[in-house]
Amino acid sequence: MRRVLYWVGGIVLLALIAVLIVAEILLHRAEPILKAHVVDALSQRFDSRVELERFDVSVLRGFEVTGGGLKLYPNQLDMQQPLFAVEKFSFHVHWRGLLENPLHIARVQLEGLAIQMPPKNQRKNVPHPEGNGSGKHVSIFVDEIQVNKASLVMRPGKPGKIPLEFDISSLTLDSIGAGQPMKFHAILVNPKPVGDINTTGYFGPFSADSPGDTPVRGSYEFRNADLSTLKGIGGILSSDGKYEGTLNHIAVDGETKTPDFRIDIANHPMPLNTTFHAVVDGTNGDTHLQPVDAWLGHSHILAKGDVVRVPGKQGHDILLDVTVTPGTIQDMLQLAVKTVPPVMTGALTMHTKLRIPPGDLAVPDKLQLNGSFRIEQVHFTNDKVQEKVDELSLRGQGRAKEAEREGKADKDDDPDNNVAANVASDMSGDFMLDSARLMITNLNYDVPGAQIALDGIYSLDGAQFDFHGKARLQAKVSQLVTGWKSLLLKPVDPFFSKHGAGTEVPIKVTGTKSEPHFGLDFGHNANPGTEKSH
Repeated sequence: MRRVLYWVGGIVLLALIAVLIVAEILLHRAEPILKAHVVDALSQRFDSRVELERFDVSVLRGFEVTGGGLKLYPNQLDMQQPLFAVEKFSFHVHWRGLLENPLHIARVQLEGLAIQMPPKNQRKNVPHPEGNGSGKHVSIFVDEIQVNKASLVMRPGKPGKIPLEFDISSLTLDSIGAGQPMKFHAILVNPKPVGDINTTGYFGPFSADSPGDTPVRGSYEFRNADLSTLKGIGGILSSDGKYEGTLNHIAVDGETKTPDFRIDIANHPMPLNTTFHAVVDGTNGDTHLQPVDAWLGHSHILAKGDVVRVPGKQGHDILLDVTVTPGTIQDMLQLAVKTVPPVMTGALTMHTKLRIPPGDLAVPDKLQLNGSFRIEQVHFTNDKVQEKVDELSLRGQGRAKEAEREGKADKDDDPDNNVAANVASDMSGDFMLDSARLMITNLNYDVPGAQIALDGIYSLDGAQFDFHGKARLQAKVSQLVTGWKSLLLKPVDPFFSKHGAGTEVPIKVTGTKSEPHFGLDFGHNANPGTEKSH
């Protein structure tokens, strides 16, 4: 019995030795075969010179392949950096797979994929190849590639422009066959506002001689983006859309919803919804908005322009042409001014050039506007201000007795005796906003019986209100008052009747949002439209 056991043990030992010898032979033969398969497939697929620093094969459960230091340099491009670089990769091949042509791999896993997309001017001056790398026969077919941590850098063709960079936390590519688009799902990391963009679509076929011309199309969704990561604004944004084009020129159509958009200086949340068409230019990293169609509260806003990347600066230079129609002034004031309720209501039309330069300042502090506006059917929400407007209108029409009765009714809080309660007015003018200070020139304010022209400054925090100009009234000076005061003023009527007006006098509006002051301004020499600051 002992002899039998020795024989069995010896046979098992010999079998194990034989298996190890066969495994060693397979390993030594499989490693160069698999490596050649990989290098040949990548070289043909991407028409590139392939560098592969590490390639290791284990025979456990078939062939387990790991490697790293993979770099691809396209033959048609002048590139110092590789088009594709992979820190680590791994995949599994069954023993029978070595005999298949093409070699079939179910899944490849990549760690640390870096893609450098060059500008077109880096192409070599060589004859155009027959087709491109994506149309050649390949020796490997892969069902799926899973990528953990990737980056895509679009190199601009214009001097002085900075690259357009995308951080990708995960990427899955499916059905990767020669000459066919690759289906993908990716999660992109959006730095500001912070959030993840989920996108699904198709990439390819890959253009080896001009990678930037490789087609791409798909859809995306962006959820719970916190706008407070952008200084000076806030709200939670969500967005959905579709895109199509090439890596050098991607057209995006989408919409955004921000139910609680706000500017910190006022901190009044408002609903902001947009639809947009944009073109991302991979050759220079700029985005062209063509246009953005938005609703802020009850106001319609149309914006066209560019979002430009600036070398050496934090953020982007945003340059837009903005039109508001139809709109309401209360929507704009509620968003931008601390005063509650907004100081006035009315129908707004506006056109302005808008710029938000790059830099670390909060958005309201660096927002720049230069445009014109018109507001119709203006009513002031501050009762004291509206009462002054009502009285101005009556006196301007020469209805001094009614104005006095109006003032008494206001003082006694007797609305039944109001003669011209809450009279509507119109406003128009030009404006410039810089450093959170609004400068208004050529401000024309019209109410029945009076026309007022003002220039001045209003700070968005409501702490400064400083306007100077002229009031032109239909009535003469003596008609602005009653009784003996009217008789005393009759001799001076000719001195104030100018330029076709019954009365023309210099006026001022100063103070703060809570305590505005109206008065004559004989000591102020500037004419409306000529003074630019006070």
